[in-house]
Parts: sequence; C-alpha cells; structure tokens
Amino acid sequence: MSFDLSIDHAVGDRRIRLDCRTQAGLVALFGPSGAGKTSILNMVAGIMTPDRGRIVVGGETLFDSETGVDIPPARRRAGYVFQDGRLFPHMRVRANLLYGRHAQAPMALEAVLDVLGIGHLLDRWPATLSGGEAQRVAIGRALLSGPRFLLLDEPLSSLDPARRDEIMPVIERLKQELAMPILYVSHDRAEVERLADQVIAL
Repeated sequence: MSFDLSIDHAVGDRRIRLDCRTQAGLVALFGPSGAGKTSILNMVAGIMTPDRGRIVVGGETLFDSETGVDIPPARRRAGYVFQDGRLFPHMRVRANLLYGRHAQAPMALEAVLDVLGIGHLLDRWPATLSGGEAQRVAIGRALLSGPRFLLLDEPLSSLDPARRDEIMPVIERLKQELAMPILYVSHDRAEVERLADQVIAL
C-alpha cells in the first residue's frame, strides 16, 4: 500500500502542489475549501492532468510528465466515492451496485452487503435512501468495480452527525480489511484524526 505523489498544477491563478511519499493505508488530504484537495483526487483518478509531476499508486506509475506516461482513467482502476454519492437515479440499489462490476473486485457482493449493512436496500430507488444509506451504496459500488485503490472525496460532509457516526465505522472496517491504498479528502480535523494513518495538510 503506497502513494508516491509529486504534483504541480495551475488552476487559474492558483497553484496546487503536493509532494508525498507514504506507505500508510489511509492517507487524508486535510485543508479548507479551495485548497485543491478534490483536484488532487481527480488527478490521481486521471480525470485531470497535472502540468507536471508523477503519480505512483501501489507501485504502478499512472502519470509521469517526464517519461510521457499517462494511463487512461478506466485503466487506473480507482474506486471513486464522491461527496454526493452520484447514484444513478433510474436504477434500483442492486443495479447501482452491479454497474461496472469487475471480476477482480476485492470483495464479493455478499461480503459488501454485509460489511456495509445494505442488503435490505437492494430493491429501493436512490431517491428513497437517506444520505448515509446512499453513501454506503456508493462505497459498495466503488468496491465492486474492482479498484486497486480508493478515492474518497469528503464522503461525510453532506451528512448530519447521526449519519456521519453511521459511516465512520464502515470506513474504519474497510481500512482494516482491505489491503489497498485509500486517499481521503476532508476539511474536518476530528474526522481525519480518527480515520487517517497519515494526514497531509494543504
């Protein structure tokens, strides 16, 4: 489990820089809104391209401006969980979970349902889910996509305190049970101090 990130990127008149080499399991990018945290996740996922730098996750080079390496997003196999879940509204929970399911998923469907506690939601529509339920389904969909690593973009920020308390143990359990790198974004200090093996302030 490792991240080796050397990123330099301009967004308008703002410059995003990160130099991080770590073997920690869950690495949190911590800082205020506008610090570039989500942009860094997007660059690791391949959605954005840094101006220069190098992105290595789990020993595989995903981007290197000097050698011209730039692996397409689909081949990077990032399990990306967005702040707002982004479930498909026209699909029931079961179909959302199975969308993009990969043979090399780190957990079987039954195990995902058990760990996340969402087996009873399979026939529900996303619009009927609470915020915490929707985030657990989004995490499940990311796990079933066969990711090599997880990117979690403020997955608790849109939730009320009770729902946050519901999701935090789920993330802790995933960190313990999955042998994969996790890059986690938050602006909540207590949250990252509880969840992260290493915190990088931006």
